[in-house]
Amino acid sequence: MFVRTSRTRLITAAASVALAAFSITACSDSGDIKTATGPSLRATVPTAPAPTSANTTATTGGSATASTGKAPATAPQSTGPKSVTGTPAPKAPAAPSAAKPTTCEGSNTKTTAAPLNRPVNHMLLTVTNTGSGTCYLYGYPAVRFGEAQSVPPVITDSKPRAVVTLQPGESGYASVNLSSTDGSNGSHGYTAMSLAVYFHGPSGNESVGAAANPPLPAKGAYVDDSLKVTYWQQSMDDAVSW
Repeated sequence: MFVRTSRTRLITAAASVALAAFSITACSDSGDIKTATGPSLRATVPTAPAPTSANTTATTGGSATASTGKAPATAPQSTGPKSVTGTPAPKAPAAPSAAKPTTCEGSNTKTTAAPLNRPVNHMLLTVTNTGSGTCYLYGYPAVRFGEAQSVPPVITDSKPRAVVTLQPGESGYASVNLSSTDGSNGSHGYTAMSLAVYFHGPSGNESVGAAANPPLPAKGAYVDDSLKVTYWQQSMDDAVSW
């Protein structure tokens, strides 16, 4: 009887030990340790300290990412200088077409009359082209001193080989023999206080355009019946040689 009772107690004690061991193993698997007298205690697992922003920069594809998890701001891409579109340069005005050649006359020339010391009793007529194109001095000047009713004759031998051509600003010349040098060949002399110069056209016979009225010296110009003129000349020297 005693032996059976002892065996029974031994088996019961062994079963209690096995059950306790099983309970401890189960608590270890779930992280809890149970005691007979208190609530379960969860095993504390030490965790690593949270990294600071200074040492938690991760490199992803060559670009740094801060510990905040936000991607760094992307620098604005330069698009390069914009093309500057200025106001188109104004076109240069077209050059005016050259004026057509015309006949020299009072409206497109300026005429002066100046007495000469040599040869004596001579006057030089100077005609300057004031127009924008070429003009031609045809023939000889048809001069009228004062109230004369006719124009003096031309010195035939003074005719040039070519028509006198004046570009803008250029001058042509003719000389006027006012009176004889000794008075033997002149008569009906008088002092003229005004002068009109008329211009010939291509035919050499007609008067064209406006007349010129160059002023005479204050004392006037003395003329007589020996009055004559030269053809228009391209140079002053040719004009005063007659």
